[in-house]
This record gives sequence, C-alpha cells and structure tokens, in this order.
Amino acid sequence: MNMDFTGKVALITGAGNGIGRATALAFAKSGAKVVVVDRDTAGGEATAGIIRQQGGEARFVAADVTKSAEVQAYVKAALDAYGRIDCFFNNAGIEGKWAPTAEYDEAMFDQVIGINVKGVFLGLRHVLPVMIAQKSGAVVNTASVAGLVATPGMPAYVASKHAVIGLTKTAAGEVARDGVRVNAVCPGPVDTRMIHSLEQQIEPSDPASVGRRYQSAIPSGRYTTPEEIANMVLFLSSDLASNITGAQYVVDGGRTATGGSITRAAQT
Repeated sequence: MNMDFTGKVALITGAGNGIGRATALAFAKSGAKVVVVDRDTAGGEATAGIIRQQGGEARFVAADVTKSAEVQAYVKAALDAYGRIDCFFNNAGIEGKWAPTAEYDEAMFDQVIGINVKGVFLGLRHVLPVMIAQKSGAVVNTASVAGLVATPGMPAYVASKHAVIGLTKTAAGEVARDGVRVNAVCPGPVDTRMIHSLEQQIEPSDPASVGRRYQSAIPSGRYTTPEEIANMVLFLSSDLASNITGAQYVVDGGRTATGGSITRAAQT
C-alpha cells in the first residue's frame, strides 16, 4: 500500500492552473499518466507541457464541464488514449462574485452553480460507469470549507460547495460495493488566483490588507499551498485510503476547527 501511481491513469478537470495544475504535476511525478482537462486551452496545454518536459506522460483535452457532450468527450479521450481511468479529480470550479445574497446577480448565481455543481455531477455521471465496469477507481471532488461553514457575501459559492459534499456522499454510497471510492477535499483559502480575486473584490483599493486579515485569522498564520491540497488528493486516491469513502477532508490550517479564533500570535 503506497502512493506510487505507476501504470495508473489520472483524469483532472480544472487542471490549467492552481490546485488542478499542482495535482496534475503531483500525479505525474508519482508515475501516473495524466489527462488534463480545462476550458482554458493555454493553461491546460501549459500544464500538459510541463509534465512532458519533466519526463511524464500527459495530454490535454479542452472542455466546458457544464456541457454533457464535452464531458463525455474528455472521458472518451482518456479511454482512447489509455484504456481506463483510475483516479478522477473532479476539480473545476469558479468563485463567482462577492456580493450579499440580497444583491447577488442571478446570472452569476446560475454560472457558479452550473460549473461547481452541474460540472461535478456530469463528471460523476460519465466517469463512474467506467470505474464501475473496471470494478475499481477513486474519485475526489473539490468541495471547500465553504461546504461546511458559511462565508457572507458568497451565497452561490457556499451553496455550490455544500451541494458538492452532498453529491460526494450520495455517489459514495451507491458505488462502494463496486470497488469505487468517492471523497471530497475541502480546502480553506489557498494561495491561488481565486483567493486573490476575492481580496480584490472585497477591497479594490487595498487587496493586500484583506489577505493579511484573512491569514491572521488562520491558526497556521498563512494560506494553504496548492501542493498541500494535491498531497491530500493523492492520499485519497491511493491504496493508503483503501477503506475511506463518502468523507470530506479539510485542509485549512485550522481555520474551521477554531471558528476563526486564534489563541496567540505567531512566534517571531
């Protein structure tokens, strides 16, 4: 039982940047063949290119995860290339805009729900039959600490990530006897474009102050790195997690455990 993915195939959505890219690189470094999926062609090609430059095997498939035909196409591309899907990181998502529920734009709400919920559902809908037929496979959906606790000003995102946890639990119970596991990772604020976009939306004149305030409320005193999320995804996809399914794993430096409270300042 280990985290060696030699001979395994990892399919990753939202792999053009951030957590998705870090996880794609981690799977490749651990021996997996990687199928990189993103609607951002430049970002996705860049991720696949980095893997190949490092001696790994990867291919890119452009897809909009809200469209069933395009999800079916990325699944088919993985099967045509490698014949199976062992690990599926169902990761694509967006943060939407920051605004109170009473003022939230309806079109933006639909967009966030479409990508973060329908996109995850369609990934499960079209990858699970492959894994059921194989009698093996591991799925990790990207939820969030926003799937466990609320963040005022982010009604669509919070609703979407609560839904991802519900989808995770439902699917896990359905396919456990087929040798397939389904779990969710719940990142706290991660040092990627997404958190910096939110900082900018909340305080356009001084986004760095928002970052300092956020990080001061995290017991570890800092944002999580994309690589730290990737480590959890690989663990949940590995033989080390062989009887873990229907669970959500938080990686947030203690943020949700303490309700934003800290007992002392960091030592200098």
